[in-house]
Amino acid sequence: MTTDTREQAPREKVVRQLKKRHDFYGHILIYVLVNAFLVVIWAVTDAHGFFWPVFPIGGWGIAVLMNAWDVYWQPEITEEDIQREMGRQDGRE
Repeated sequence: MTTDTREQAPREKVVRQLKKRHDFYGHILIYVLVNAFLVVIWAVTDAHGFFWPVFPIGGWGIAVLMNAWDVYWQPEITEEDIQREMGRQDGRE
């Protein structure tokens, strides 16, 4: 049984994108759960003191935004991009 590579390549691309989206949702879930736990620790130990959970929330939030950019907004690599980079690499050798 042979597989048609013209149909297989777009399918693999969609599968990769769906996996990235699924992993992103897992990242969001862990981010919310862990940071909620840190806020609870802060509230139980010293609710009137400095809100120290802002540091992990903000730092990890930047990572979540970068992950979202990769999943939803990163431009696709086109054949033109590949050819341009190959030309640049050939010029260096």
